[in-house]
Amino acid sequence: MTTPVKLDLTSSLLLFALASVWGGSFFFAEIALAEVPPLTITLHRVFWAAPLLVLIVHLAGYSLPKDIRTWGAYLGMGALNNAIPFSLIFWGQSQIDSGLASILNGTTAMFGAVVAGLLLRDEPLTLNKLAGAGLGLIGVGLIMGPEALLDFNLANLAQIAILAASLSYAFASVWGKTFLSSQPPLMNACGMVIGSSVLMIPLVLTVDGMPSFALSAPVWAVLLSLSSLSTVLAYGLYFAILKRAGAANLMLVTLLIPPFAIALGSGFLGERLPSSAWVGFAVIAIGFAVTDGRMFGKR
Repeated sequence: MTTPVKLDLTSSLLLFALASVWGGSFFFAEIALAEVPPLTITLHRVFWAAPLLVLIVHLAGYSLPKDIRTWGAYLGMGALNNAIPFSLIFWGQSQIDSGLASILNGTTAMFGAVVAGLLLRDEPLTLNKLAGAGLGLIGVGLIMGPEALLDFNLANLAQIAILAASLSYAFASVWGKTFLSSQPPLMNACGMVIGSSVLMIPLVLTVDGMPSFALSAPVWAVLLSLSSLSTVLAYGLYFAILKRAGAANLMLVTLLIPPFAIALGSGFLGERLPSSAWVGFAVIAIGFAVTDGRMFGKR
Protein backbone atom coordinates (compact mmCIF):
# COMPACT_ATOMS: atom_id res chain seq x y z
CA MET A 1 0.00 0.00 0.00
CA THR A 2 1.48 3.36 -1.05
CA THR A 3 1.72 6.25 1.37
CA PRO A 4 -0.35 9.23 0.18
CA VAL A 5 1.70 12.27 -0.70
CA LYS A 6 1.05 15.38 1.36
CA LEU A 7 2.33 18.88 1.90
CA ASP A 8 4.03 18.55 5.29
CA LEU A 9 6.47 20.99 6.91
CA THR A 10 9.50 19.61 5.09
CA SER A 11 7.71 19.70 1.73
CA SER A 12 6.58 23.26 2.41
CA LEU A 13 10.13 24.37 3.18
CA LEU A 14 11.37 22.68 0.00
CA LEU A 15 8.59 24.39 -1.94
CA PHE A 16 9.63 27.81 -0.63
CA ALA A 17 13.26 27.01 -1.43
CA LEU A 18 12.33 26.10 -5.01
CA ALA A 19 10.27 29.28 -5.36
CA SER A 20 13.22 31.32 -4.11
CA VAL A 21 15.74 29.90 -6.61
CA TRP A 22 13.28 30.11 -9.51
CA GLY A 23 12.17 33.57 -8.41
CA GLY A 24 15.83 34.48 -8.18
CA SER A 25 16.32 33.55 -11.83
CA PHE A 26 14.35 36.65 -12.87
CA PHE A 27 16.55 38.80 -10.63
CA PHE A 28 19.78 37.17 -11.87
CA ALA A 29 18.74 37.67 -15.49
CA GLU A 30 17.96 41.33 -14.92
CA ILE A 31 21.54 41.92 -13.76
CA ALA A 32 23.08 39.79 -16.53
CA LEU A 33 21.18 41.70 -19.22
CA ALA A 34 23.35 44.74 -18.54
CA GLU A 35 26.27 42.98 -20.29
CA VAL A 36 24.95 39.82 -21.98
CA PRO A 37 22.26 39.44 -24.69
CA PRO A 38 19.24 37.24 -23.92
CA LEU A 39 20.15 34.24 -26.11
CA THR A 40 23.65 34.11 -24.66
CA ILE A 41 22.24 34.20 -21.11
CA THR A 42 20.17 31.14 -22.01
CA LEU A 43 23.30 29.38 -23.29
CA HIS A 44 25.20 30.19 -20.09
CA ARG A 45 22.33 28.89 -17.97
CA VAL A 46 22.14 25.47 -19.63
CA PHE A 47 25.77 25.03 -20.72
CA TRP A 48 27.31 25.29 -17.24
CA ALA A 49 24.49 23.21 -15.75
CA ALA A 50 25.13 20.28 -18.11
CA PRO A 51 28.44 18.98 -16.63
CA LEU A 52 27.09 19.36 -13.09
CA LEU A 53 24.03 17.29 -13.93
CA VAL A 54 26.16 14.69 -15.76
CA LEU A 55 28.25 14.33 -12.59
CA ILE A 56 25.13 14.03 -10.42
CA VAL A 57 23.64 11.43 -12.76
CA HIS A 58 26.91 9.45 -12.65
CA LEU A 59 27.03 9.58 -8.84
CA ALA A 60 23.41 8.41 -8.75
CA GLY A 61 24.42 5.31 -10.70
CA TYR A 62 22.77 6.11 -14.01
CA SER A 63 24.33 5.83 -17.47
CA LEU A 64 23.62 8.22 -20.31
CA PRO A 65 21.29 6.64 -22.91
CA LYS A 66 22.83 5.53 -26.18
CA ASP A 67 19.80 5.33 -28.50
CA ILE A 68 19.06 8.10 -30.99
CA ARG A 69 15.32 8.13 -30.23
CA THR A 70 15.84 9.08 -26.58
CA TRP A 71 18.29 11.83 -27.48
CA GLY A 72 15.82 13.11 -30.06
CA ALA A 73 13.23 13.32 -27.29
CA TYR A 74 15.76 15.19 -25.13
CA LEU A 75 16.35 17.68 -27.94
CA GLY A 76 12.60 18.31 -28.13
CA MET A 77 12.33 18.63 -24.36
CA GLY A 78 15.36 20.90 -24.27
CA ALA A 79 13.77 23.16 -26.86
CA LEU A 80 10.33 23.33 -25.23
CA ASN A 81 11.39 23.48 -21.58
CA ASN A 82 14.67 25.41 -21.78
CA ALA A 83 15.82 26.97 -25.05
CA ILE A 84 12.55 28.56 -26.16
CA PRO A 85 11.08 29.72 -22.82
CA PHE A 86 14.37 30.90 -21.29
CA SER A 87 15.19 32.94 -24.40
CA LEU A 88 11.70 34.46 -24.55
CA ILE A 89 11.70 35.33 -20.85
CA PHE A 90 15.17 36.86 -20.91
CA TRP A 91 14.32 38.93 -23.99
CA GLY A 92 11.05 39.97 -22.35
CA GLN A 93 12.97 41.11 -19.29
CA SER A 94 15.03 43.41 -21.51
CA GLN A 95 11.80 45.41 -21.96
CA ILE A 96 9.83 44.93 -18.72
CA ASP A 97 10.64 44.53 -15.01
CA SER A 98 11.54 41.14 -13.56
CA GLY A 99 8.59 41.13 -11.15
CA LEU A 100 6.07 41.67 -13.93
CA ALA A 101 7.74 38.92 -15.99
CA SER A 102 7.41 36.50 -13.07
CA ILE A 103 3.70 37.29 -12.67
CA LEU A 104 2.98 36.65 -16.34
CA ASN A 105 4.98 33.43 -16.13
CA GLY A 106 2.54 32.38 -13.41
CA THR A 107 0.07 31.44 -16.14
CA THR A 108 2.15 28.31 -16.84
CA ALA A 109 0.00 26.04 -14.65
CA MET A 110 -3.23 27.09 -16.37
CA PHE A 111 -1.75 26.77 -19.86
CA GLY A 112 -0.42 23.37 -18.82
CA ALA A 113 -3.83 22.15 -17.66
CA VAL A 114 -5.52 23.21 -20.90
CA VAL A 115 -2.82 21.87 -23.23
CA ALA A 116 -2.73 18.55 -21.36
CA GLY A 117 -6.52 18.41 -21.48
CA LEU A 118 -6.47 18.85 -25.25
CA LEU A 119 -3.59 16.45 -26.00
CA LEU A 120 -3.58 13.78 -23.29
CA ARG A 121 -6.40 11.26 -22.91
CA ASP A 122 -5.76 10.65 -19.21
CA GLU A 123 -5.99 14.37 -18.34
CA PRO A 124 -9.40 15.44 -19.69
CA LEU A 125 -10.29 19.07 -20.22
CA THR A 126 -12.71 19.88 -17.39
CA LEU A 127 -14.89 22.88 -16.64
CA ASN A 128 -12.52 23.81 -13.80
CA LYS A 129 -9.58 23.95 -16.19
CA LEU A 130 -11.45 26.07 -18.71
CA ALA A 131 -12.73 28.44 -16.03
CA GLY A 132 -9.25 28.74 -14.52
CA ALA A 133 -7.73 29.48 -17.91
CA GLY A 134 -10.40 32.13 -18.52
CA LEU A 135 -9.57 33.81 -15.22
CA GLY A 136 -5.89 33.65 -16.11
CA LEU A 137 -6.56 35.47 -19.37
CA ILE A 138 -8.60 38.10 -17.52
CA GLY A 139 -5.67 38.57 -15.14
CA VAL A 140 -3.30 39.01 -18.08
CA GLY A 141 -5.71 41.49 -19.64
CA LEU A 142 -5.76 43.52 -16.44
CA ILE A 143 -1.97 43.57 -16.35
CA MET A 144 -1.51 44.58 -19.97
CA GLY A 145 -4.43 47.02 -19.98
CA PRO A 146 -6.64 48.18 -22.86
CA GLU A 147 -3.81 50.34 -24.20
CA ALA A 148 -2.12 47.12 -25.38
CA LEU A 149 -4.68 47.02 -28.20
CA LEU A 150 -4.53 50.73 -28.93
CA ASP A 151 -0.81 51.50 -28.55
CA PHE A 152 1.20 48.35 -29.25
CA ASN A 153 4.88 48.70 -28.31
CA LEU A 154 7.93 46.67 -27.28
CA ALA A 155 6.72 46.38 -23.69
CA ASN A 156 3.49 44.77 -24.91
CA LEU A 157 5.47 42.45 -27.18
CA ALA A 158 7.68 41.52 -24.22
CA GLN A 159 4.63 40.54 -22.18
CA ILE A 160 3.39 38.39 -25.05
CA ALA A 161 6.85 36.77 -25.20
CA ILE A 162 6.56 35.80 -21.51
CA LEU A 163 3.13 34.29 -22.17
CA ALA A 164 4.56 32.38 -25.15
CA ALA A 165 7.25 31.03 -22.82
CA SER A 166 4.54 29.82 -20.44
CA LEU A 167 2.80 28.10 -23.34
CA SER A 168 6.09 26.45 -24.30
CA TYR A 169 6.44 25.09 -20.76
CA ALA A 170 2.92 23.67 -21.10
CA PHE A 171 3.81 21.79 -24.28
CA ALA A 172 7.02 20.60 -22.62
CA SER A 173 4.99 18.85 -19.91
CA VAL A 174 3.01 16.96 -22.53
CA TRP A 175 6.18 16.16 -24.49
CA GLY A 176 7.89 14.77 -21.41
CA LYS A 177 4.93 12.64 -20.41
CA THR A 178 4.53 11.32 -23.96
CA PHE A 179 8.15 10.57 -24.87
CA LEU A 180 10.21 10.45 -21.66
CA SER A 181 7.98 8.94 -18.96
CA SER A 182 10.01 5.70 -18.98
CA GLN A 183 13.27 7.50 -18.17
CA PRO A 184 14.43 8.37 -14.62
CA PRO A 185 13.48 12.00 -13.77
CA LEU A 186 17.07 12.95 -12.94
CA MET A 187 18.24 11.54 -16.27
CA ASN A 188 15.54 13.55 -18.04
CA ALA A 189 16.79 16.75 -16.41
CA CYS A 190 20.34 15.97 -17.50
CA GLY A 191 19.40 14.98 -21.06
CA MET A 192 17.16 18.01 -21.44
CA VAL A 193 19.93 20.43 -20.42
CA ILE A 194 22.41 18.73 -22.75
CA GLY A 195 19.85 18.90 -25.55
CA SER A 196 19.15 22.59 -25.00
CA SER A 197 22.90 23.32 -24.91
CA VAL A 198 23.33 21.61 -28.29
CA LEU A 199 20.49 23.71 -29.69
CA MET A 200 21.66 27.02 -28.22
CA ILE A 201 25.34 26.89 -29.25
CA PRO A 202 24.80 27.32 -33.03
CA LEU A 203 21.93 29.75 -32.45
CA VAL A 204 24.02 32.01 -30.22
CA LEU A 205 27.02 31.88 -32.55
CA THR A 206 24.78 32.88 -35.47
CA VAL A 207 22.77 35.63 -33.75
CA ASP A 208 25.03 37.00 -31.00
CA GLY A 209 28.45 35.81 -32.14
CA MET A 210 31.13 34.29 -29.92
CA PRO A 211 30.20 34.89 -26.25
CA SER A 212 32.45 37.36 -24.45
CA PHE A 213 34.19 36.13 -21.32
CA ALA A 214 35.29 39.65 -20.39
CA LEU A 215 32.38 40.18 -18.04
CA SER A 216 32.25 41.89 -14.67
CA ALA A 217 32.39 39.79 -11.50
CA PRO A 218 28.73 40.48 -10.58
CA VAL A 219 27.55 39.33 -14.01
CA TRP A 220 29.63 36.15 -13.83
CA ALA A 221 28.20 35.57 -10.36
CA VAL A 222 24.60 35.80 -11.54
CA LEU A 223 25.24 33.69 -14.65
CA LEU A 224 26.73 30.90 -12.56
CA SER A 225 23.89 31.31 -10.05
CA LEU A 226 21.37 30.92 -12.87
CA SER A 227 23.10 27.69 -13.84
CA SER A 228 23.91 26.14 -10.46
CA LEU A 229 21.04 27.44 -8.29
CA SER A 230 18.13 28.19 -10.63
CA THR A 231 18.78 25.12 -12.80
CA VAL A 232 20.76 22.32 -11.11
CA LEU A 233 19.61 22.89 -7.51
CA ALA A 234 16.11 23.73 -8.70
CA TYR A 235 15.74 20.39 -10.47
CA GLY A 236 16.89 18.59 -7.33
CA LEU A 237 14.29 20.42 -5.25
CA TYR A 238 11.66 19.87 -7.94
CA PHE A 239 11.98 16.10 -7.93
CA ALA A 240 12.25 15.94 -4.13
CA ILE A 241 8.96 17.83 -3.78
CA LEU A 242 7.33 15.76 -6.52
CA LYS A 243 8.19 12.58 -4.63
CA ARG A 244 7.15 13.87 -1.19
CA ALA A 245 4.12 16.01 -1.99
CA GLY A 246 2.91 15.08 -5.48
CA ALA A 247 2.38 17.05 -8.68
CA ALA A 248 -0.70 18.96 -7.47
CA ASN A 249 1.13 20.43 -4.48
CA LEU A 250 4.24 21.06 -6.58
CA MET A 251 2.17 23.33 -8.83
CA LEU A 252 1.83 25.74 -5.89
CA VAL A 253 5.33 26.97 -6.70
CA THR A 254 3.71 28.87 -9.58
CA LEU A 255 2.13 31.25 -7.06
CA LEU A 256 5.18 31.49 -4.82
CA ILE A 257 7.71 32.53 -7.48
CA PRO A 258 6.38 36.07 -8.14
CA PRO A 259 6.63 37.27 -4.50
CA PHE A 260 10.31 36.26 -4.40
CA ALA A 261 11.03 37.86 -7.80
CA ILE A 262 9.12 41.01 -6.88
CA ALA A 263 10.88 41.32 -3.49
CA LEU A 264 14.32 40.96 -5.09
CA GLY A 265 13.49 43.39 -7.90
CA SER A 266 12.08 45.93 -5.47
CA GLY A 267 14.79 45.58 -2.84
CA PHE A 268 17.85 45.54 -5.09
CA LEU A 269 16.79 47.00 -8.45
CA GLY A 270 14.30 49.63 -7.36
CA GLU A 271 11.48 48.14 -9.43
CA ARG A 272 7.92 49.23 -8.66
CA LEU A 273 4.90 47.44 -10.06
CA PRO A 274 1.69 49.31 -10.93
CA SER A 275 -1.48 48.44 -9.01
CA SER A 276 -2.89 46.77 -12.14
CA ALA A 277 -0.09 44.16 -11.96
CA TRP A 278 -1.07 43.25 -8.39
CA VAL A 279 -4.76 43.01 -9.30
CA GLY A 280 -3.90 40.88 -12.30
CA PHE A 281 -1.74 38.60 -10.16
CA ALA A 282 -4.62 38.15 -7.69
CA VAL A 283 -6.95 37.12 -10.55
CA ILE A 284 -4.31 34.72 -11.94
CA ALA A 285 -3.95 33.21 -8.45
CA ILE A 286 -7.71 32.66 -8.25
CA GLY A 287 -7.58 31.12 -11.71
CA PHE A 288 -4.89 28.73 -10.49
CA ALA A 289 -7.04 27.72 -7.52
CA VAL A 290 -9.99 27.05 -9.82
CA THR A 291 -7.83 25.04 -12.25
CA ASP A 292 -6.31 23.00 -9.44
CA GLY A 293 -9.66 22.32 -7.80
CA ARG A 294 -8.58 23.40 -4.33
CA MET A 295 -11.14 26.17 -4.21
CA PHE A 296 -13.93 23.61 -4.34
CA GLY A 297 -12.18 20.81 -2.49
CA LYS A 298 -11.79 18.72 -5.66
CA ARG A 299 -8.23 17.46 -5.97
